[in-house]
Amino acid sequence: MSTSSRYPFTAIVGQDDLRLALLLNAVSPAVGGVLVRGEKGTAKSTAVRALAALLPPVRTVEGCRFSCDPAAPDPGCPDGPHPADGPDGERAARMVELPVGASEDRLVGALDIERALAEGVKAFEPGLLADAHRGILYVDEVNLLHDHLIDLLLDAAAMGASYVEREGVSVRHAARFLLVGTMNPEEGELRPQLLDRFGLTVEVAASREPDQRVEVVRRRLAFEDDPAAFAGRWSGEEAGLRERVAAARALLPRVRLGDGALRRIAAVCAAFEVDGMRGDLVMARTATALAAWAGRTEVAVEDVRQAALLALPHRRRRNPFDAPGLDEEKLDEVLRDAADDDPEDEPPTPPEGQAPEEPGGGDDDGPGPDGGGGGRPDPGDGAGDGSGGLPPQRTEDSGAPAPEDAPEALTGAEPGESGGGTPRPASAEQQAVAAGEPFRTKVLSVPGLGAGAAGRRSRARTEHGRTTGATRPEGALTKLHLTATVRAAAPHQRARGRSGRGLVVRRDDLRQATREGREGNLVLFVVDASGSMAARRRMGAVKGAVLSLLLDAYQRRDKVGLVTFRGREAEVALPPTSSVDAAAARLQALPTGGRTPLAAGLLKAHDVLRVERLRDATRRPLLVVVTDGRATGGPEPVALAGRAARLHAAEATASVVVDCETGPVRLGLAGELARELRGTAVTLDELRAEALTGLVKDVTDHHRARRAA
Repeated sequence: MSTSSRYPFTAIVGQDDLRLALLLNAVSPAVGGVLVRGEKGTAKSTAVRALAALLPPVRTVEGCRFSCDPAAPDPGCPDGPHPADGPDGERAARMVELPVGASEDRLVGALDIERALAEGVKAFEPGLLADAHRGILYVDEVNLLHDHLIDLLLDAAAMGASYVEREGVSVRHAARFLLVGTMNPEEGELRPQLLDRFGLTVEVAASREPDQRVEVVRRRLAFEDDPAAFAGRWSGEEAGLRERVAAARALLPRVRLGDGALRRIAAVCAAFEVDGMRGDLVMARTATALAAWAGRTEVAVEDVRQAALLALPHRRRRNPFDAPGLDEEKLDEVLRDAADDDPEDEPPTPPEGQAPEEPGGGDDDGPGPDGGGGGRPDPGDGAGDGSGGLPPQRTEDSGAPAPEDAPEALTGAEPGESGGGTPRPASAEQQAVAAGEPFRTKVLSVPGLGAGAAGRRSRARTEHGRTTGATRPEGALTKLHLTATVRAAAPHQRARGRSGRGLVVRRDDLRQATREGREGNLVLFVVDASGSMAARRRMGAVKGAVLSLLLDAYQRRDKVGLVTFRGREAEVALPPTSSVDAAAARLQALPTGGRTPLAAGLLKAHDVLRVERLRDATRRPLLVVVTDGRATGGPEPVALAGRAARLHAAEATASVVVDCETGPVRLGLAGELARELRGTAVTLDELRAEALTGLVKDVTDHHRARRAA
């Protein structure tokens, strides 16, 4: 991307935390990258792409495809060895984008297996990891990246090198890069291993200030009308910011991280129960970079505080339903306590003739070229909350649970109502009930062998897993089955005139390995939220059970959806998504009350699954219906629910009915529903970790019996 077609970094309005985190990585790449979390349309990708223009140029060995440093070339470089007095050159720092749908060969590079077998030549085509060496590797929507690509990224980030191996033929090259990712949390969370690899994380959101939103639109429209002219108007601010980055880089080795600052860092990480030592190291590097950015040679208390706000929020999550964030009051208290324990603590002094500066996007306080502000926003250019431009940290929203002494009165139908009788007068809608404590579940798997997206639930044919056979490749060869290839080539060696030690291999001899692994499924929850479910204890247990299954779905990389029914209709509370924390939030806020339109819930679920089959025919569904089996409202509600259930049975949808009926007299309606679905029923009392073992077995055995019949 040319400089004139890239939106200038200094033209970004607001987003102080985002800009600061990116600039700190430009000053000190050892900080370890940035994860940018936020809603759509908040300049996440724009800011990351603009960062590359602020990085200093890179000196490389001339002709080296792996960007070796002439001062310290990689001794194992595939293009090496490089002579000490060889020619070198200079190029701009690269920002390489990794598409979510990229193949493994595109990421790590492609090895020509045919030439390797026939000629013994390591013909290697570098991938994106080689291109990103000594630059930026940017992953937009990083939370949607496939697991096998995440594993490769983790390996490269940990070792600073990339290894490509194909049936004993291997290539290694250096791969040290600044990892920057953006994501929308509504679309799913990251695996904890990759989350911890990002040095810093920031939460971004669109401004709610009309003036700031107007300025964002004005600048963007001006850029789209004439990118070159817009970039030219901001060239002065860009040059000034680039010089400031270079000055901070030069000052960085002279910044002193004293024992007092180290004790504060250790105290903060210990107080917030941060796992491992990576958080301490990242905080130390970030605080040092903050001091250099402000033009100081000593790390100050405010540097440690800001470093904690950037480096620790994503390291405190204990489960996927915990919202990232840091309690700033607790942080200040820990820093005060640490200061009390350090009597020799003294305020740092800036270099002679230089006053300390606040972190920001530049050093121009005057108006910008289009009247919208310069490279660094005013103190009031942010959210206007007096926090120095830092957006308030998001805190966990646990819903609005009802008081513990709330009555357990039901609304809507009577306990024994199943389609006849006189309904009880409905009271006002009941307040949402907090979910019970989640528990660890056993695996609920869809029977048979699928071919869906890689995951960890049901058996499937995948690109990764154990080898089960070989076949002729339909396109490019990705996984060679060496034994099958040798068997195919061996009978033709004499006819092909083989004379040396090498095996004469033709394209027709190559065989692709077929593998079996695990896939992710679509788990669709259909939850009864009618008046008959409104008892606090019952609904709390139901929500706790569904929350447990949602946690299991997160760990197994499933998509989840949520359909609820009450009153006169059913609604899709959450369309199928990879964001199980969004499903948990909807579940926590779910109110109860009204009649029980069971048929409407099943029909709505049928519509959702029909659409999802059109979108992705390979992802197999698992239907989980949470109800007491009652059906009320309208003519013949029970018969209508039975017909709706038989629609799912006709399409062989794997189903589980969680029976929520309680009390000494039970009608067994949920069991009847399970039979109509040709699924399995389990009572609410049995919904425990040890009880689910039998449930999984029942679901699997039931569907095996259906296939055999």
